[in-house]
Amino acid sequence: MNHRREKYIALILGLMAIGFGAMTIKSGGFALFGGIEGKEFAGKYAPFVLWFNFIAGFFYVIAGIGIILRAKWALKISFALAIFTSLIFIAFGVHIFLGSPYEMRTVGAMTVRCLFWFLISTYLLWKEKRTLKTA
Repeated sequence: MNHRREKYIALILGLMAIGFGAMTIKSGGFALFGGIEGKEFAGKYAPFVLWFNFIAGFFYVIAGIGIILRAKWALKISFALAIFTSLIFIAFGVHIFLGSPYEMRTVGAMTVRCLFWFLISTYLLWKEKRTLKTA
């Protein structure tokens, strides 16, 4: 893959991560700090999922910046986001299994989050290994 194309892919992925993070911070912040309207917006939410996603949104932005800069640490943050999001998703599954209330949109959102970060971290790992082979 040529240098220009790699820069373009990094820019697209980084902007996606930043945008996703900004939306996560905005919606999570509204649900957490928006009073009655925020709670109604959130519906039947699991507080631990809401708090995790809100905090993780800031790391999405940081990871996105790292991806754009093509910094090596972006892989570590992306992989950590994939792992921790998956662990929270598993805990959320237990929450559902125990009969606790939940929103189906949370299941969809957590699925998208897990896939997003696993795909990004897989791409970054592939790119790093490819770079090591050509060095």
